[in-house]
Amino acid sequence: MSQTPDRISIAILGASGYTGIELLRLLGMHPNAGIRTLTADRHAGKDLVEIFPHVRPLRLPQLVKIDEVDWSGHDLVFCCLPHATTQEVISELPRHLKVVDLSADFRLADIEVYAKWYGHEHRAPELQKEAVYGLTEHAREEVRRARLVANPGCYPTTVQLPLIPLLQAGAVATDGIVVDAKSGVTGAGRSMREDLLFAEVHDGIHAYGVGKHRHTPEIEQGLARAAGREVRISFTPHLMPMNRGILATTYVGLAGGATAHDLREQLAKRYADEPFVHVLPFGEVPATRHVRGTNHCFIGVAADNPPGRAILVSATDNLVKGASGQAIQNMNVMLGLPETTGLGLIATYP
Repeated sequence: MSQTPDRISIAILGASGYTGIELLRLLGMHPNAGIRTLTADRHAGKDLVEIFPHVRPLRLPQLVKIDEVDWSGHDLVFCCLPHATTQEVISELPRHLKVVDLSADFRLADIEVYAKWYGHEHRAPELQKEAVYGLTEHAREEVRRARLVANPGCYPTTVQLPLIPLLQAGAVATDGIVVDAKSGVTGAGRSMREDLLFAEVHDGIHAYGVGKHRHTPEIEQGLARAAGREVRISFTPHLMPMNRGILATTYVGLAGGATAHDLREQLAKRYADEPFVHVLPFGEVPATRHVRGTNHCFIGVAADNPPGRAILVSATDNLVKGASGQAIQNMNVMLGLPETTGLGLIATYP
């Protein structure tokens, strides 16, 4: 690689979307990041400040088309392109580049499962074999050795962080897991859609993707790896009239003689040395405002009313720990930098 110990040459593909612009906000505070290339095919030739005036303090290159990029001198690429387009784009990139993909194109290891849920054949099956699923806290060594990291989805990140250690310990049942999750509107992307108009979203809440949301197989894949057997969940996401944030309330059955208090202690022990995952005192639960704008995940544990069950409540910012922040966390690991570099933020409050 051409990087020096103190400077990384970075390209962001799809810089005009929410995850792309969030990467720039965070990388603007990263002492080792050098933004060399920004692409946005529809806006090629423009300065990004014409689309996002708030980036004016940053010194950024002009937007270009992907096929105009000279890849020499680049070290790492963040792909923030729409689902189903990244597979072909990454296939054409030079092999010396490290890649963090923020789409869903490489998250599912089984290409047949991918085809079932995304409605088309996987277009880069050989690349899929080398992709590492980058839930950093549970794949740190694999990420360290990876060339291509599939950055997890926002819901899967928020749901898996509390569940994986408990399934690994056999403390919760593998059946009967119910996830009720709520997300801000930015989770749907920046495209012009009627159902995302202000009047359609404001002053209300609605469920979507009921029984068929595409993050379901991604969550089940991670939980099955943790449990060592198939895990099926009931997962229902809801759209909230807020810009950002995810709150996932997960209902589980206890197993192996564990109590709800035991779940909290096991999570606290597992994440004691993790800089971005925080387990609250038993009975306390987080809110999205506690993590807004940060790369943190807060987790609360409480006893459920029916005996033998517990409730896990986890909160993340869907654009940070659920997307761009975790992508930078993975970049830091891939390049041997301190994992927290550029991510030392606490929430804006109120």
